Amino acid sequence: MTAVLLALIAGAVVGLALGGLGGGGSMLAVPALIYLLGLTPGTATTASLLIVAVTSLTGLVAHARAGRVRWRSGLLFGAAGLPFAALGGALSRHLPGPALTAAFALLAGLAAWRMLSSGRASRSRRVAGSTPIPVQQAAAVPVGAPAPAQLSHGSAGAAAQATADGVPGAVRVAEPQTENAFPSPSEHPGAATAADLDDASPAPASARRSALAGAGLGAATGVLGVGGGFLAVPALVSFLAFPMAEAIGTSLLVIVLNSLSALLPRLGGAADIPWSVVGPFAAAAVLGAWDGKRLASKLSGRTLQRIFATALLAVAALMLVDAVF
Repeated sequence: MTAVLLALIAGAVVGLALGGLGGGGSMLAVPALIYLLGLTPGTATTASLLIVAVTSLTGLVAHARAGRVRWRSGLLFGAAGLPFAALGGALSRHLPGPALTAAFALLAGLAAWRMLSSGRASRSRRVAGSTPIPVQQAAAVPVGAPAPAQLSHGSAGAAAQATADGVPGAVRVAEPQTENAFPSPSEHPGAATAADLDDASPAPASARRSALAGAGLGAATGVLGVGGGFLAVPALVSFLAFPMAEAIGTSLLVIVLNSLSALLPRLGGAADIPWSVVGPFAAAAVLGAWDGKRLASKLSGRTLQRIFATALLAVAALMLVDAVF
């Protein structure tokens, strides 16, 4: 009963991470299965693949209904990783437990570092783009030229043709109001904001780089039993120029394909999986993923990311110490 309760709690935490962050929960599944439920590293990675596949499939259905999955591109990207996922799954059966633990710890540390560094970079972009580019000051209007219909934004009004400094025909420009000194993007279409920078799609990279990214993701999934969402989403955004929402939805398709491919060479070891605890673990992860979406609406993404990355970094350090000593 105690093991089942631990499985439910751990599965709920993994699901919350997946639902709240859109990925990374599988990085907690393997250490939870090893240190809380007593599974060997080999059995834990196999069980993690099952949990990742089921949970990702549930999320994939939800994203597909919302139209956020690019099926053709996702299938092509995932196809590049399928053979490497199968090879990785076969290779992991022959690796010693400490080697798997150390490799997983290094990958978890990399994932935590990427989360923390991406948060800092995102905050820097927001600071740089928070103030729209102000409109250049109007050039001087020659004496006698017709007054422009409007030379200032907001409630300043139009410029008036009047006598200024005793010179007939000079243009007197009304001063803009303080609150409109920096017009909003709707008032000034040329203003650059952080949202504009974030929505800008990067240029597509070569098909070779995309294939290499898919192959690397497949290998990591096969050997270590991780979904690789923290690798798939940046790859789809950077290499295939996906919008973020579609990258998250399509990455779930890639993760499901890689997880199932990595499971094929491990089917012989499925008998070693303690289904009495892995089943509740997977069920709690699926339910937790839905609660994670609601949690994400209450806390900022940056706060959730910082909490998860800090916890993941601590887990990686403990696993590395355990593998070495």
